[in-house]
Amino acid sequence: MPDPTVPPTPGVPLAALLAREDLALRRIAGPSDPSLVVHAAHTSEMADPYPYLLGGELLLTAGVHIPETADPGTYFDGYVSRIVAAGGAALGFGLAPVHDTVPAALAAACDRHGLPLLEVPPGTPFTAVARAVWQLLAQARLAELRRVTDAQQSLAAAASRPDPVPAVLRQLATRLGGWTALYGPEGTEIASAGREPEPPVRDALAELAEVVRPSGPGTPTSATHAAAGTHLAAYALGTGFALGVATPAREPGDHTIASVATVLLTLLTGEQQTGSGAARTAALVRLMLGGTAEEVAPLLDRGATWFVVHASPIEKRELTGVGARGTARPAPTRPQPPDLLAATALGAALGSPLIDPVGDTVHVLVPADRTPQPQPGWTLGVSAPVPAQHLSTATTQAARALARARATRTPLLRHGSHPGLAELVPREEAQAHARTLLAPLAEHPALTETLRTWLSLHGSWDRTAVALAVHRNTVRQRIARCASLLGTELDDPDVRMELWFALGQQ
Repeated sequence: MPDPTVPPTPGVPLAALLAREDLALRRIAGPSDPSLVVHAAHTSEMADPYPYLLGGELLLTAGVHIPETADPGTYFDGYVSRIVAAGGAALGFGLAPVHDTVPAALAAACDRHGLPLLEVPPGTPFTAVARAVWQLLAQARLAELRRVTDAQQSLAAAASRPDPVPAVLRQLATRLGGWTALYGPEGTEIASAGREPEPPVRDALAELAEVVRPSGPGTPTSATHAAAGTHLAAYALGTGFALGVATPAREPGDHTIASVATVLLTLLTGEQQTGSGAARTAALVRLMLGGTAEEVAPLLDRGATWFVVHASPIEKRELTGVGARGTARPAPTRPQPPDLLAATALGAALGSPLIDPVGDTVHVLVPADRTPQPQPGWTLGVSAPVPAQHLSTATTQAARALARARATRTPLLRHGSHPGLAELVPREEAQAHARTLLAPLAEHPALTETLRTWLSLHGSWDRTAVALAVHRNTVRQRIARCASLLGTELDDPDVRMELWFALGQQ
C-alpha cells in the first residue's frame, strides 16, 4: 500500500538537489538512499513542526527554536522524531545567522531516526532552496505529463488495430513495464501481455480482480495490493470483465495510464458482447426502422427503468466587466464540447456505455439500479427513473435539471420526484387549466422556457442568463414580453406560483 503521508505526485530526488552547485548543500547525517525524494520545501522555526507538515517536505530551519537551556540529546531526539512521524523527507539546517555549525546532537538524532540532514551554507538563502525544489518539481511534472500523453496516444492507436484487446494489453504492459491480464465474467484469464510474473503473483492478481467484480452497490471500481515485491492493481471494466496489472513499482502517472486503458477496454468488451447488449442493439435497429417506444421497451427488460443524465463540463468563469461597486464581475464562458474519450470516461464512471455527445453536453442512459453520483469536472442533470416508453419525458427533465445545476453551480441536480400540489388536482383538469393560462405563450417556446427557468431560479436574472446561455438583458426583455402577453404582474408571488404550477403540467 502507498504511504499516505506522501503526495501522489512526482517527487524530486534528494540527490538531484544535492547536485545543484549553486546551492552547495551537503548531507552530513541520515541515510544516503538514492531513491529518497522530496515533494515540497517548507521553512519553520517551530519547536514542534508536526502540525504544519503534510508529508514529503524538506523542512528548512535556522535553529531559532532551540532553547539555550534545553538538554541537547532529549530536545533534538523529540524534534527529529516528530518530523519523521509527520512524514518529513529531510531536514535542512542553515548555518546563519544563529548557529555557526550544525549541532552534533541534531546530527546524531537524524542518524538514529533515519532522517537525512542537510547543511545549508550561509550564502544560500532558504528561498533559493525552495525555488530549486519547485523548479525540479515542475520538470518532473512535465516529464510525467509527456509520458502520460504519449501513452494515451499509443493506447488509442492500439485500440484501432484489428486485434484491439491484445494490442491494448501489450501497449499497456510496455508503458508500465509489467504484466497485464484481462479476466472474463467467470474470472478466467482471457488474454495477457508482458513478462509473466511468478505463479504466486499471478494468483494474487487473479484474486484481486475478484474484488472489483460487481457484487453489490459497494463494489469498488479499482483495488491495489502488493505481493512478492510486486505492485498489483485491478480495474472493473463493466459486464463482469476486469483488468489486472502487475508492475515492479508504482510510478507517478501509472494510474492515469491504466485508467485510459480501462476506458478503452470497457468499450472493447462492452455490453454488445452480452445478451443484454444484443437486445439493446436490436432495440436501436427497431427504432431506426420505425418501431415505437412501446414495441421496443420489452427488448430492454434488464434495464426496464432508466435515468437520463445530461452532463456538461464545468465552465470556467472569467472576470469581465465591472460591477456596481467597482468590483470585477465574473462572466460565464461557454464550455468546450467534450471529446469522445472524455464522454466515454464519464459513461464508464456512471456505469453505462450508452453515451451520446450532443454539442457541449453528453447524454447518458443509465440503468435505474445505478444511481448517478457527482463526477469531478462535470455538472449533471438527472431525470427521474422512467420506463423506456417515457425516455423522451426524462430527457426533458434532465435538460432542465442541468440548466438549473449550471445556474446554481451545483455538481448534480435531480428532477424532483416528491409529491406536490399537482397531486391534489386531477391531471386532466390541471393540464386544461395550464393550456388556458399559458395559451398566449404557445407560439413562443423561447419565452416559455425562459419563464420556466426564471421562476425555477427565484427570479434571478444572472442565473437565468447562465442557464440559458444568453445575456441578462435578453432575459429581462423576454420576461417583460411574457408579462405583457399574459397580461399579468410577475412580481406577484401568487401569480408566480400559479404559473409555476401550470408550467409543471407541460
